[in-house]
Amino acid sequence: MDFDALREAIASDNPGRARPALASLVNATPEQAEPLLLLGLQQNDMLLRQLSCSGLGHKPTPAGWQPLVDTLQGDPEVAVRAEAANALVSHGLERAWPLLFAAFEREAEWLLRCSVLSAVAEHPEASPEQLLALAELALADADGTVRVGGAEILGRLIREVATDSEHAAKARTLLQGLQSDIDHRVVAAALNGLQH
Repeated sequence: MDFDALREAIASDNPGRARPALASLVNATPEQAEPLLLLGLQQNDMLLRQLSCSGLGHKPTPAGWQPLVDTLQGDPEVAVRAEAANALVSHGLERAWPLLFAAFEREAEWLLRCSVLSAVAEHPEASPEQLLALAELALADADGTVRVGGAEILGRLIREVATDSEHAAKARTLLQGLQSDIDHRVVAAALNGLQH
C-alpha cells in the first residue's frame, strides 16, 4: 500500500478520492491505519469523518480514543457523533460507558440514542445496572424507535438475569407498562420481552 498516496487523497478535500482511500485501509494494520483515520476525522466531508470513526472502531488504538471522545462531544453532524459512540465501545464498555451515558442524556437525537442503545444492548460486559439505567432513559423518549430499543434491553435483562433478582423484576414491571404504548412496535417488543 502506498500510504503517502493515501494520505494525499484523504487530505485532498475531494470525497471521490478520499473515501476510496479510507476504505482501502481495511487491509492495513491498526498502527498503519491510525494516522490516516485520524486525518480523515479532520476533513470537511461528513461521510469521511463517519468512515474514519468506523475505522477507528474496527482498528482501535490508544491514540484513537481521545479523538473519538472529542468527535462524540463536538462534531456538528449527529451521524458522525453516533458513529463515534459506536467506535468508543471497541475500547471496552467500562471505559466508554460514562461518555455514552452522558451523550444519551445530553442528546435527544434518535440516531445517536439508537447507536448507543445498540452498542450497549448486546455488549457482553454490560451490567444489569447499566442496562436498566439506559433502558429507563430510552423509555422516556418521545421517539418510538428509541423506546423499542429500551424495551429490547429490558427483554435481555429478563432473559439473562436471575428471575428472582430486583433487576429482572423491575424490567418485567417496566415492560408490562409498555403494553399500552401508543406505538405498536413498542408493544410488540414489550410482549416479546415478557415471553421469557
